[in-house]
Amino acid sequence: MFKIVLATSNKHKVEEMNSVSVQFGICFVMPDEGFNPIEDGSTFEENSYAKALAAAQCEKSGRNYFMADDSGLCVDFLNGVPGLKSARYAPTAQQRIDKLLNALKDANENERNAKFICSLVLIDKTGSVLNKTTGICKGKIAHNQCGEGGFGYDPIFIVENKNKTMAELSQDEKGKVSHRGRALMDMLMWIKCSNLK
Repeated sequence: MFKIVLATSNKHKVEEMNSVSVQFGICFVMPDEGFNPIEDGSTFEENSYAKALAAAQCEKSGRNYFMADDSGLCVDFLNGVPGLKSARYAPTAQQRIDKLLNALKDANENERNAKFICSLVLIDKTGSVLNKTTGICKGKIAHNQCGEGGFGYDPIFIVENKNKTMAELSQDEKGKVSHRGRALMDMLMWIKCSNLK
């Protein structure tokens, strides 16, 4: 297995990505101790790079490649909010969902459109960018939570053309349609065709 450090402290994210990457012979692992990125970029891509670089800088195990994603939920009615601050919109996952649903209480059906955006950046141990990909998943915000799978805003995001929330999809379904799944598939295809060792 070709190992890449995934710059995250979210074990769910590592498991989710590994469920897709294993077929490519690629395995993502958590960063070494001391991983503490500062996400102060003005775009998802800038934040992805900052996280990947932070993982490279705390690397002690001799690994050479580092990948990070930054993603967020952008809601039309709220002019793109929570956007870059999706993970910091409120202190806990449930509070973030509650706050968003409350912010949309006056939005009609046509105003609940939203999209998940994911930016992936792959770098080497020197910080040089090797590849970047972006994935988008369109949908709308539900009125109530539904589904047990996934994490974050998944229980209130109804995937376009699916009539299900992201949390109601199987891992396989989610991998094919999610913003992270789409960005990841493009990245994995690139890695497979490259000469990374």
